[in-house]
Amino acid sequence: MTRKICVVVTARPSYSRIKTAMDAIRAHPDLELQVVAAASALLDRYGSAVRYIEKDGFKIDARVSMVLEGENLTSMAKTTGLGLLELATVFDNLQPDVVVTVADRYETIATAIAAAYMNIPVAHVQGGEVTGSIDEKVRHAVTKLADLHLVATEMARERVIRMGEDPASVYRTGCPSVDLAADILVSPALDFNPYEKYGGVGTEVNYKDGYLVVMQHPVTTEYKVARKHVQETLHAVHEIGLPTLWFWPNVDAGSDGTSVGIRSFRENVAPQNIHFFKNMEPSDFLRLLYNSRAIVGNSSVGIRECAFLGVPAVNIGVRQIGRERGRNVVDVGYDRAEIKTAIQTQIANGRAPQDTLYGDGKAGERIAEILATAELRIDKRLTY
Repeated sequence: MTRKICVVVTARPSYSRIKTAMDAIRAHPDLELQVVAAASALLDRYGSAVRYIEKDGFKIDARVSMVLEGENLTSMAKTTGLGLLELATVFDNLQPDVVVTVADRYETIATAIAAAYMNIPVAHVQGGEVTGSIDEKVRHAVTKLADLHLVATEMARERVIRMGEDPASVYRTGCPSVDLAADILVSPALDFNPYEKYGGVGTEVNYKDGYLVVMQHPVTTEYKVARKHVQETLHAVHEIGLPTLWFWPNVDAGSDGTSVGIRSFRENVAPQNIHFFKNMEPSDFLRLLYNSRAIVGNSSVGIRECAFLGVPAVNIGVRQIGRERGRNVVDVGYDRAEIKTAIQTQIANGRAPQDTLYGDGKAGERIAEILATAELRIDKRLTY
């Protein structure tokens, strides 16, 4: 019997981390794909990831508006509660056989709680990893709510098993976002004009002779100093003078501080070497990364995809603390001089050797096959 697999996409990073699995699920003869777009994936100010989902040919089965304004700890907690209410209704309507939730955001735990209480098996992608914020607590909590664990690395697999999960339910699949990176290596040339295709704001810097990519998010445990943190990075990048393509932060506690810091810097300093974007299609973003001199900030893309692509990464602060690293990463604190020196060092070092720590480009296919064949330990027909 065909299994209905409901994938919940709640943010722009979630889509890149599950897209190839969605493709494989849709193509699998024993699976039926259901797609729920929710939270910041629906919001234009965060890049409206839902547009790219639809452009890629996926049918949206349900949309869940659940993000409360405020971008602080209270709004994150309330958004989680609202998501739990709305997603329960969606799952009741769609009647999936498995719900797939991705990574470690507060929307992820709302998805897992709703499905678990409704006796719907939960498949969790990217469990078992360690980082330095509330995301780690969420990730481990989702692991305990999940029935199938689709992890990226061997260390993550071992950690999930040590948490008490049945080894037979824990699969090392690799990370689906690395699948996209593998596709890029087939044709890595930067074959589009980012300004013509995505607009953005700021000076249209000449990126032809080399550029930096910056993506810095607030840290939820340090959200009150998010503005100060991003200003240190802004000053460092401005002082280096290299053309820079900078991407807007995620919706998290502190993202208003990060955004205000960027806007204030633009108004008061008017940097001529930085252009700002909201979002890009995953393949375009990865192609942009591959052709850059380095990525700067605290996004996991510097740890995951860039390890596979060999792109030098300057990782700032504690957001990725504890996460396994490839040979492409240098860690620094929130200090403009330290950031500047690290960028210059990474540029001088050049491209790093490819590292398959987070996958080999086949994760999506593995995930679809597991979802089609794994024993599901919860029977929805049971009544109590």
